[in-house]
Amino acid sequence: MRAFLRALLPRSCPGCGAQLGRAAGLCSSCRVALRPRVELYSPLSPRPEPHLVTLGRYRGRTRRAVRALKFGGTRELAEVLGAALATGVPTRWAVQAVVPVPLHPSRERERGFNQAALLAGVVAAELGVPSVPVLRRTRVTRQQARLSAHERTANVAGAFQADPRRLPPGAVLLLDDVMTTGHTLLACRDALHRVGVTRVYFAVIAH
Repeated sequence: MRAFLRALLPRSCPGCGAQLGRAAGLCSSCRVALRPRVELYSPLSPRPEPHLVTLGRYRGRTRRAVRALKFGGTRELAEVLGAALATGVPTRWAVQAVVPVPLHPSRERERGFNQAALLAGVVAAELGVPSVPVLRRTRVTRQQARLSAHERTANVAGAFQADPRRLPPGAVLLLDDVMTTGHTLLACRDALHRVGVTRVYFAVIAH
């Protein structure tokens, strides 16, 4: 019903508030502003080379777009944000699969979807590789943004398990919508390492 009403009613761009017209997701001005960059964030990887692709900081139009996707149910934003993010993934990474950070099943039922899985599907399609949901949360965790740095580590420690049977060999791109301190991505990376995945790169819409 929400999607049906959005199709009928005048819509404004989640990024800047401008009238969308026939555009889907974001207006042309906000789309142009989505510029991926590859960064080095040392807690995520011991390798002294960039390993994180992102659309920038969690502020302004990027923050508003993420929140519209995550909390407003504007799922068409996944197509726009995911496609922009995919253009920043270096070919030298030789990514063979995209793995979304999972929600706990109870939280996914409450929200109706996993925004990271929607984004991963778009990024994977753009890269020509599969999106493989091999990670699962073994327990409900609290929202990381509301916790201290120490609490964030304990909150996600051991909260993920990986099933490698569906993963092709090679590098994996681990994808989430937002990275605050990186503890969730680290916990997911560790779960992948435990089942033999040796090369893990990272992608987030904002940090």
